Amino acid sequence: MKGNRNRTVNFMGVMLMGITAMVILLSCAGNTRGIAQQIEKDTLQRNNDTISVVAVGDMMLGSAYPTKVNLPPDDAIGSFKNVKTFLKGDIVFGNLEGCFLNKGKSTKCKDTTGNSCFAFRMPERYGSIYKDAGFNLLSIANNHVGDFGDAGRKRSSAILDSLDIKYAGLTSKPYTIFKKDSTIYAFCAFSPNDHTLSITNIDSARQLVAALKQQANIVIVSFHGGAEGSRFEHVTRADEIFYEENRGNVYAFAHAVIDAGADLVLGHGPHVTRAVEVYKNKFIAYSLGNFCTYGMFNLKGPNGTAPLLNIKLNSGGDFLYAEVVSVKQDKINRLRVDTAHMAFKKIISLTNTDFPSNRLVFADQSIRLKEN
Repeated sequence: MKGNRNRTVNFMGVMLMGITAMVILLSCAGNTRGIAQQIEKDTLQRNNDTISVVAVGDMMLGSAYPTKVNLPPDDAIGSFKNVKTFLKGDIVFGNLEGCFLNKGKSTKCKDTTGNSCFAFRMPERYGSIYKDAGFNLLSIANNHVGDFGDAGRKRSSAILDSLDIKYAGLTSKPYTIFKKDSTIYAFCAFSPNDHTLSITNIDSARQLVAALKQQANIVIVSFHGGAEGSRFEHVTRADEIFYEENRGNVYAFAHAVIDAGADLVLGHGPHVTRAVEVYKNKFIAYSLGNFCTYGMFNLKGPNGTAPLLNIKLNSGGDFLYAEVVSVKQDKINRLRVDTAHMAFKKIISLTNTDFPSNRLVFADQSIRLKEN
């Protein structure tokens, strides 16, 4: 959100050493040859299977800070009721834009009237709402996970652990590896913000993804990057500077992690929908917009529409096709399906503009590869 105007402290050197250490640990953990053989066996078993990854953008169900006026009247219970039928897949992913914490003040906000404070503190009980909706994988690498300092980060991690929702993105929790059915997944997340894996340190990102690929069938990478708002819908292929903060070159980042072994790249942060791309048969969503954001979020125009993607991959992580459900929000009606399909139309327009040589076919609310 716009309220985060402070420059990010540069932890590049520390993070590089930390990522390098993680790579060594990953490479040495257990019997690598045995893991590789098991991965190959599991891949053969799934040869004819299709993996379904449901992906959405920013989620913040209501903040009790600085006052409870920005909590929804139903205490967020009905946040996903109009889209829950679509939140079903092997992986159901979103960006957790904020922290779970029942009390505490944020030094980020000088205005305590509730009129311009973009510090998000969701009640801890809201964690179960995400679980009940079907989410099993969340990014916590963003500019709001630290709104309440170490207390917010630690409590959020504890809540997610208690609910068995997988997550990653903090320097203290850079990645997660887990098995679901016969597939081993690895997930890591990046942002330009304090205490998160840096999106601007692409070399470190490559190292981590390459190490994770040695341990998993499918590697999913998330990033929170790019400038914010309707003036920044396009993928620029350059560093995006917003409020004097380098929010990354999302194009270079996405391509680099795929070169290193990522199978799927999911972007968020601009609060609007951006283009999609298939690079080396791997799918990239450059921004999934505001999916379910209650309170002080700007939901006007393109900020109020977003895609819900059901991305289909084969057992090797290659893109097959994606189904697109367009959703919309406003302050009164909240989250619901958009029968005008505005997010899908936006994806088509932006993709054809930003990637004119794309090999994609957009039809019947789906994205497919052109036949050779």
